[in-house]
Amino acid sequence: MTITTDEAQLPQLTRRQEEILSLIVRSYTQSPEPVSSKYLVERYQLGISTATVRNEMALLEELGYISAPHTSAGRVPTETGYRYFVKRLINAGDLTAAERTRISEKLQSIPLATDQWMALVASVLARSTQTAALVTPPLAETSRFKHLELISIQGRLVLMVLVLHGGSVHQQMLTLTEAVSQTMLTETSERINTLCADLGANEVRLKSVQLQPLAREMAELVADMMEKADTRQVRLVYRDGLSEVMSTFQDSEGAQQIVRVFEERAFLNLVLSEVLSPLLNTPQVVIAGNGRWEELSHLSMVMSRYGIAGQVSGTLGVLGPTHIDYSRAISLVSFVSSLMTEMFTNLYEATATNETDTPALEDRSKAQA
Repeated sequence: MTITTDEAQLPQLTRRQEEILSLIVRSYTQSPEPVSSKYLVERYQLGISTATVRNEMALLEELGYISAPHTSAGRVPTETGYRYFVKRLINAGDLTAAERTRISEKLQSIPLATDQWMALVASVLARSTQTAALVTPPLAETSRFKHLELISIQGRLVLMVLVLHGGSVHQQMLTLTEAVSQTMLTETSERINTLCADLGANEVRLKSVQLQPLAREMAELVADMMEKADTRQVRLVYRDGLSEVMSTFQDSEGAQQIVRVFEERAFLNLVLSEVLSPLLNTPQVVIAGNGRWEELSHLSMVMSRYGIAGQVSGTLGVLGPTHIDYSRAISLVSFVSSLMTEMFTNLYEATATNETDTPALEDRSKAQA
C-alpha cells in the first residue's frame, strides 16, 4: 500500500524514540488522554525504566513531536508527531477477512453508481472508522465526444444535446441567424458524429475546420461545452457520520471546520484539487491542513481517488479530529477505494463488451434476413 502525506522534512529519530512516539500516538488515538511514561511502561511492558522513557519523551518534546498540555504529567502528539507517525511508522493493519467480506457484500447488494450506492459507501466508511465520511461520484477526467443531436424547436431556435462518454448529457438552447430545416440539422449532427467520434475538445476544434459553416459553428460550440465539462467541479457530495463525529472534537472550532468542509463546495474543491494524487487507490493524508490551510487546523483527512485511470474518477475519504485512528482509516480507505475501482472496471468492461456485441448481432440478423 502506498501512503502519501506532505513532504515536510522531519528529523530522524532513534529506534527507541520511534517506538515511544508510535506508542504515544496509538494510545492517544484510542483514548485522547495525555500519555505518561508510567502508562507506557506498564501497558506495553517496555522492559526499561520510567526514567528512561521520561528522558526520551523529553527529547521528543524538544524536537516538537509531542507536547505537555497544561500541567499534566502526560504528553500528547503534535501535528509534527502525527506526520512522522504516518510517514515513517505506520503499519496500516489489514482488515480481517470477515470485514472485507462484509464490506464487499454490502457494496454489491445495491446497483453500482446509484445515489443509494454512493450513500452506502459513505455510511460504510463512517461506521467502520467512527469518523465523518464523504464520497463524490465519478466524473470523466477528460471529456470524450460520443453523440450530438440538433433539434429544431421553432423558427431559428435549436436545442443542442451533447452526450459524452461516461454518460453525461449537456443541453444548450441556440438561436441561429436564420431558420434551418430539421433535415439540415440532422445531416449536420450526423456529419459531426462521424468526424468527431471519441475525440477530446481540442481535437474536435481542430476537426471543425474541415466542415461547412453551419457544422463548423456547431462543432466549435461542442468543443466549448466539452471544455466547460472538463473544468467542472464537484457539486454533489455524499456524506455520513458528521453529527456523530462533531462530539469528538475537544473544542467548537474543530466542529465548525468539519462543517465548512462539507458545506462549502468551493473550499472542498480547492483542497481536493491540491491534495489528491492522480494515482488511484493511493491514500492521501492531510494533518491539520498540512500547514497550508488554517481552516483545517483541527482536522485530519484520509482521502483517495477511485475509478478508471485516464477515464473517470471520484473521491472517497474520512475526516475527523487530528487524533483519528490513522492505521484503521488508511486501511479502510485503501480497501474501499480498491474495491470501488474494481467494481467500476468490471462495469465498464461489461458495457464495452455489450456495445461491441450489439452491432455484430444486428449484422447477423440482417444477413439471415
